[in-house]
Amino acid sequence: MSQADHPTWHGTTILAVRKGDTVVIAGDGQVTLGQTVIKSNARKVRRLGDGGVIAGFAGATADAFALFERLEARLEQYPGQLARACVELAKEWRTDRYLRRLEAMMAVADRETSLVLTGTGDVLEPEDGLIGIGSGGTFALAAARALMAIDGLEAEDIARRSMEIAAGICVYTNTSLVVERL
Repeated sequence: MSQADHPTWHGTTILAVRKGDTVVIAGDGQVTLGQTVIKSNARKVRRLGDGGVIAGFAGATADAFALFERLEARLEQYPGQLARACVELAKEWRTDRYLRRLEAMMAVADRETSLVLTGTGDVLEPEDGLIGIGSGGTFALAAARALMAIDGLEAEDIARRSMEIAAGICVYTNTSLVVERL
């Protein structure tokens, strides 16, 4: 059996919503190997540092944990400077021989900033305060963009409803959510 014939890990939907003075990152709990659900309640969203940063990952779980640890170290090195910590991590991720092979993306946020980090060295700040990554990320992002225009909906309401919509479309996304807010 060749490498291409092995089932691959799929599935994650991470959504960050910034509205008013609140930011929320939500992640589904489904982990899929090929066409089989391996776990339905994985925790893909975590608080980092002193609890003032939240992060969600899409990609291989072990890779994501390695990146969480590296980001945590960068946050200790650059306290209160999320963007600087993320830029330093992205540089390391892109140039380090071991890290270059990691297959993951991260959505991170503190009270002021929301960022997407990729293994190609990208550190992107969305212009509308919304981030969607993973297999259902575009579905959740589209739903969140539509829901942002509705008066009275708070960031967490938008995130939860958008994740439900994504789970109804993406077979690699479920409704077992972990939601963190600042």
